[in-house]
Amino acid sequence: MGSYSILIGLSLAVILSYLFDLVARATKVPSVLMLLLSGIALRQAADYFDVSFATPKVILEIFGIIGLIMIVLEGALDLKITRAKAPLIRRSFFAAVLMLVVQSVVIALILHYWLHVNFQSCLVNAIPLAVISSAIAIPSVAGLTGEKQEFIVYESTFSDILGIMFFNFALQDNFAQGMSVVTFGFDVVAVLLLAVVSTAALVFLLDRIRLHVKFFLVLAFLVLLYSVAKNLHLSSLILVLVFGLAVNNAEQFMIGPLQRWFNPGRLTEELHQLRSITAESAFLIRTFFFLLFGFSITLNKLLSPQLLLQGVLIVAALTAIRYFYLRYIAKTDLIPELFIAPKGLITVLLFYSIPQQHLIGEVSENILFLVILLTGVLMMVGLLMSREEPEIGEY
Repeated sequence: MGSYSILIGLSLAVILSYLFDLVARATKVPSVLMLLLSGIALRQAADYFDVSFATPKVILEIFGIIGLIMIVLEGALDLKITRAKAPLIRRSFFAAVLMLVVQSVVIALILHYWLHVNFQSCLVNAIPLAVISSAIAIPSVAGLTGEKQEFIVYESTFSDILGIMFFNFALQDNFAQGMSVVTFGFDVVAVLLLAVVSTAALVFLLDRIRLHVKFFLVLAFLVLLYSVAKNLHLSSLILVLVFGLAVNNAEQFMIGPLQRWFNPGRLTEELHQLRSITAESAFLIRTFFFLLFGFSITLNKLLSPQLLLQGVLIVAALTAIRYFYLRYIAKTDLIPELFIAPKGLITVLLFYSIPQQHLIGEVSENILFLVILLTGVLMMVGLLMSREEPEIGEY
């Protein structure tokens, strides 16, 4: 395949993704689903015409990691922290914690009794299926307003971060022992301290650099810090969230003596361009990630009755737990919150991070794709139903 052919393909992929976004706004069909199905269609066409195109897993992982960073940063740059929003933040945080833990344990128990595999391995495989993907949820609720939109943005972002922390916790050798909690506590304290220091350094760079090219320099440092923290087995997504919140709420954080080092007014002026660059980068990377992931799926295996049964059972369990929490514990609206819990980019990334000794043959990429597809369809149903609901819900 020649260079110009590759460039034509990449250009068409970006144009197609943009058209999918337009269609998604009009029809409420998530653009991610259209990208995934397009990837499968391309795979079928490649097989039919006997065109070989291998997608190395590392390429998919790199796209996924950078995409996750950009999408969480994009969401954080839209969130304002005020005292009035404190109850909403608490509700979304506890919703993310409780549903993540309960759903992961329930799915792990299903896998444990179904496949007769040790519980730790089942839990490691279950956590990716329980994490809500902010990569899908945040762009999909752009048409909502008020607390409904903010709740979903906060919940999905917290779910990503807590999911990575819970995943790292489940991978510990002393997982079932009390010492694992102490180790986990040290990791949380360490990542919070690192988040504060790195955010101060990045905000200082953003505030003081006067050169025309500086935003991608700051983003490069952010990716560097994220990757280093990840290699240290820390929940590095917190770094991204804290940085985004600090920039978007500079007037609240940069007070007193800090104003000698940071200028909230200048940061506010830079915010618009940073948002634009982040959104454009997230769109581009999301496009290639989901196309490549769809391309990696084998359609014949996807149509297996046993696979379909497993996927439906998992999604049914996840939805039932979410319904119970929203209806009887949170006592909040069900439309569209019940249906907006998509799986996606973070699910795939965590699955690729499972060590060899914890891999379960029956839990494959095809299961991931089926769960992503089914939860995406449920999200589409919820968004369609929300058209008849008031824009601002009562919480």
